[in-house]
Amino acid sequence: MGSRWEKMKLVIRNKMCVHSPKTKDHSISTLSLNSATTFSGDASGHHSSGPHLSKSGSKSSKGICAICLNTMKPGHGHAIFTAECSHTFHFQCILSNVKHGNQICPVCRANWKEVPFQKPSSNVPVDMPRINRISSQRLRRVPSQPANNGGGRQISSLPNVPEPDIFDDDESLDQQTNHDENEVETNHNVINTMEIRTYPEVSAVSKSASHDNFALLIHLKAPKGNITESSSPSGQKSRAPIDLVTVLDVSGSMAGTKLVLLKRAMCFVIQNLCSSDRLSVIAFSSTARRIFPLQRMTDTGRQLALQAVNSLSPNGGTNIAEGLRKGAKVFVDRRFKNPVGSIILLSDGKDTYAVNNSRPHSVTDYRSLVPNSIQRNNGVGLHIPVHAFGFGVDHDATAMHSIAEISAGTFSFIEAENAIQDAFAQCIGGLLSVVVQELQVEVVCVHPKLQFSSVKAGSYQTNLSANARTASIKVGDLYAEEEKDFLVTVNVPVDKSSSEMSLLVVRSFYRDPMTKEMMGSEKTSEVKIQRPSIARGQVVSIEVDRQRNRLRAAEAMAEARVKAERGDLSGAVSVLENCHKALSETVSAKAGDRLCVALSAELKEMQERMANQRVYEQSGRAYVLSGLSSHSWQRATARGDSTESTSRVQAYQTPSMVDMVTRSQTFILGPPQPGNLFTPAKSFQYRGRN
Repeated sequence: MGSRWEKMKLVIRNKMCVHSPKTKDHSISTLSLNSATTFSGDASGHHSSGPHLSKSGSKSSKGICAICLNTMKPGHGHAIFTAECSHTFHFQCILSNVKHGNQICPVCRANWKEVPFQKPSSNVPVDMPRINRISSQRLRRVPSQPANNGGGRQISSLPNVPEPDIFDDDESLDQQTNHDENEVETNHNVINTMEIRTYPEVSAVSKSASHDNFALLIHLKAPKGNITESSSPSGQKSRAPIDLVTVLDVSGSMAGTKLVLLKRAMCFVIQNLCSSDRLSVIAFSSTARRIFPLQRMTDTGRQLALQAVNSLSPNGGTNIAEGLRKGAKVFVDRRFKNPVGSIILLSDGKDTYAVNNSRPHSVTDYRSLVPNSIQRNNGVGLHIPVHAFGFGVDHDATAMHSIAEISAGTFSFIEAENAIQDAFAQCIGGLLSVVVQELQVEVVCVHPKLQFSSVKAGSYQTNLSANARTASIKVGDLYAEEEKDFLVTVNVPVDKSSSEMSLLVVRSFYRDPMTKEMMGSEKTSEVKIQRPSIARGQVVSIEVDRQRNRLRAAEAMAEARVKAERGDLSGAVSVLENCHKALSETVSAKAGDRLCVALSAELKEMQERMANQRVYEQSGRAYVLSGLSSHSWQRATARGDSTESTSRVQAYQTPSMVDMVTRSQTFILGPPQPGNLFTPAKSFQYRGRN
């Protein structure tokens, strides 16, 4: 019994795999916790809590490698490494374990001062980025460099891989992205057609009547594109490849389940990038380090990225500003450039370095967190949005929402820890399907007496000419089949001279991310209304009414948030309740419009999350801000406490987002492999898919 118990303890403590069972249940009770599980200790390395095995180990564990759990016998073709704490391992097993800076014994958790060294391999891929060639050559006996976690104890922190001063070591782009010209032209003619539709508030206005604030809806829909399975060989030719930088919080509060689930979510992201996509990983706590350079996700790149993610261990404070600075630096210093670029930021805490958390904040107060190089409207032109994810109930929702707004990204609230993978999946489902870039919409008044009275475009930048007869909206990137709706109002004058009046002309300009050519809409969309002597039986357009309701709900959410921040929760609830009642009386709501149903459900949930100050602090603020982010950009964000709640109120998911979330919910990691945290890239699969 004693021998079996010792072996069980070794398996629990040292199994080098985050492994999910073949089930849709994402419960963390089935996950094996490895480097994400921390054990508090003092500077001498003694642990004060958690399971503990003595340095000497048990008799039954001698002769067994604690990493692969296979026997170790001299002369069987495996070199044996004996650590300074007296524990022994297969040399190749421990080499993989320490490759990215882990200097903690898998058995007794002692901090090693020296790690094994392997001479440079002659088969290192020639096209591997310089940082990887360097790191593979520098796995020698390096003194540990413990980092102070802010609590007096020194714990080995971020991976101890050398970091260059300039991040110009990005891997060159996949030459296969240079398509045959005839193929590109053929694809362009078929799939790259922007759809523009316009809807007047009513179809007719009497000749002798004027109509102030007459509403007109401009509806845009991106082309479907030819988005295929991102993991298929043809995936790299069917969509615009991406440069993705993930900026991940590994502070002390991420210890345990959170970090395990983050690693698992990152595994999903890595497996869904194709060989034309490039990924870089930044980890931050009290400081920040680039633990993985901007490298293509080939089979080799995936495996190296997984190893880098596996090396993460939690400790220290939360320096969001430094993490974003390193993330932006990857884009600024890179030598090559994929068509699409984005940052994914995840944090579960408040910035403890750049933000004074003792007073209320506005977006301006958080501008210092975002590097100038990626702030929108700064003239630099990088156009790198930060999609921010607030993880758990203790994160700074105001800061994360502000970071997203400043960079033209979105803010998502991950309340339930096991929803992180689905949240990432929804985000990359969009990023991996960009079919339109630098989209700008121009709206021009046709009738000589017509002028704009308002242009409602949420967070998108609008410009109105001095004479108020021309308006433009900068939209930017669109995902495949993504839809945008903008509401403009004009003052319709009396006109007895004609039975028909032309109001507006709408045209669009955008860049094709595959050909990099600037395109114009094939035809302009003109809005006309009838001018009969008497206009009878006019019915308000459901399309226009639906968007009015969306804007009305978003305004109510913003107003309720202001009241809640001032401590007036009853006033905030009243605003939401009044908006809910007003929506229920509209034409589209009475017609059972799906968007109106979703808005009503969202308003009700926000009221519940403003029941008292404690509930608002824990989840209400983040839920409202993620909703505001979604409506202002008309883009899907994760929010709520489950994927069911998210789908119930989600109005902006694109087909590619839905598909990627489905993949996430049926994602299965293969069986553990000796010495590896994750199954190699070729082993992953999707249940229920061919």
